[in-house]
Amino acid sequence: QVQLVQSGGGLVQPGGSLRLSCVISGFTKNNVAENWYRQAPPKEREMVAAISSTASIINYSDSVKGRFTISRDNAKNTVYLQMNSLKPEDTAVYYCNVHYDDMTYWGKGALVTVSS
Repeated sequence: QVQLVQSGGGLVQPGGSLRLSCVISGFTKNNVAENWYRQAPPKEREMVAAISSTASIINYSDSVKGRFTISRDNAKNTVYLQMNSLKPEDTAVYYCNVHYDDMTYWGKGALVTVSS
């Protein structure tokens, strides 16, 4: 059974930092590529960061480049999103995501609120 278990999120002041985690399990392959998305209604869900299974390929959206860092610890089956210099416009629900073998899986989401 595939599971993407998220943790992290919360309320932070502008300029602050937060870290999100996503523990991935249940895939037949040991490690899979993973993405972080966010959604702030009424906007559409957008991908903010992506990492390959070996971390050899990493991509960021322009909106977070230079402030967010995606990383992974394959020994722990965990992917992280370190978010620094947070802005009010980063407020959203953040989701970890895996697309594998023509299937798409989502974590339950974590609310990140950036406000003074």
